[in-house]
Amino acid sequence: MEHVREEIPGSTPAAGSVTLQPSGAGEKPRERHPFVFVLDKHHKPLQPTSPARARQLLKKGRAVVHRHTPFVIRLKDRTITQSEVGGVELGIDPGSKHTGIAMFTAKGGERRGRYSIQLDHRGALIRKKLEQRAAYRRGRRSRNLRYRAPRFSNRTKPKGWLAPSLNHRVRTTMSWTDRLTRWAPVRAVHVERVAFDTHALSAGKPLDGVEYQQGTLHGYEVREYLLTKFGRACVYCGITDVPLNIDHVHPRSRGGSDRVSNLVLACIPCNERKSNRPVEEFAPKRAADILKKAKAPLRDAAAVNSTRWALWRALDRLLPTHTASGGRTKWNRTRNGLSKSHTLDALAVGKLDRITETVTTVLVAGCTGRGQHCRTRTDKHGFPRLPRQKQFFGFQTGDLVRVVVPTGTYAGTHIGRVAVRATGSFAVRTAHGLATARHRYFTVLQRSDGYAYTTQPEGASAAAQ
Repeated sequence: MEHVREEIPGSTPAAGSVTLQPSGAGEKPRERHPFVFVLDKHHKPLQPTSPARARQLLKKGRAVVHRHTPFVIRLKDRTITQSEVGGVELGIDPGSKHTGIAMFTAKGGERRGRYSIQLDHRGALIRKKLEQRAAYRRGRRSRNLRYRAPRFSNRTKPKGWLAPSLNHRVRTTMSWTDRLTRWAPVRAVHVERVAFDTHALSAGKPLDGVEYQQGTLHGYEVREYLLTKFGRACVYCGITDVPLNIDHVHPRSRGGSDRVSNLVLACIPCNERKSNRPVEEFAPKRAADILKKAKAPLRDAAAVNSTRWALWRALDRLLPTHTASGGRTKWNRTRNGLSKSHTLDALAVGKLDRITETVTTVLVAGCTGRGQHCRTRTDKHGFPRLPRQKQFFGFQTGDLVRVVVPTGTYAGTHIGRVAVRATGSFAVRTAHGLATARHRYFTVLQRSDGYAYTTQPEGASAAAQ
């Protein structure tokens, strides 16, 4: 075989394939429960503590609950000057649909995970709403209505402009970073500024650093770039969710190079059948499309990473920010024996020696929004209805509440999100189902903040890039 058969990390090695294994892989990190955020009596952040220690402080009356989700306690008898604060750091793994945030302590190249959050963005919904608005405006222009002159002065966009659906992801991540700095002594942030190190991908230039000279990190950059470029699918048959090899479009035995523009992804059967034949001979019907995709310039990577640069600039204005590439993150995660997830990627961002501790559960914060801007709604005939009222009896839909029902079908204590009604009979959705009761049995635990909170085991969901 003249073509390269290198296995994509995370897949099953094929017979005869060349698999790149990272060096320095040690024991699997120990799992611990997520730590609890601690504030002093003046609301200044202290070092996060273990759940057992937090329970002792609450039981002895030395602390009170400051926030329910994420769980934050506030000490009543200590200040920041009386406590030892070592500080924590944040790792951020930006994604198209989800963003992972990991809080950890770092000492001597060793990282210990303390808390993990997965942000579920609503960029797709924002895009859908904007498309609906554009359709309404186009409809008004085409209907038999009075003429309105076109306005073009408001169509210019400033340099660095991002679409609302993309800007939402940056603003949401910054909002949570700002929250975490209020609950924990965050000293620095590590973020993926680019998904691929284009310098490591380029040929004909000297690569600096021991990692690049050895070629280990370079291999991961190439694989990560090809996986994203071709959608993790074989370019010849289109199959997905199978082991993929790196194949040369123009075989090396016939003068082909190792440049990224000459590399594609192929499943094992297609790779073996192609052998050292040119793509025009092996797949004549798809040859033109494959060559077009393979020769796409590296600026496509910059387009994919546009929001990562905007996020880095915003973070750098807030905290000392260290950047790394997605290829390095995958290399760190693989050599530490971690599975693929958004939060574990966030824990493995940047330069590190090893990861010794991870958390067992992840807080999933789904962006739900705060409602609509319109003051009134229209009925089916287009006439405005009465102004909308959000609060009833001091409660608003989305508030986290505790309801104690004394008797009846739903007797007991329930904690969940409330849906209010003007009649005073509210519904609360919990992990066990739906319960209804009168408003006098409800107590507010936390006001609605535009997010829906759930938990899941660490590493339960694969990253959707």
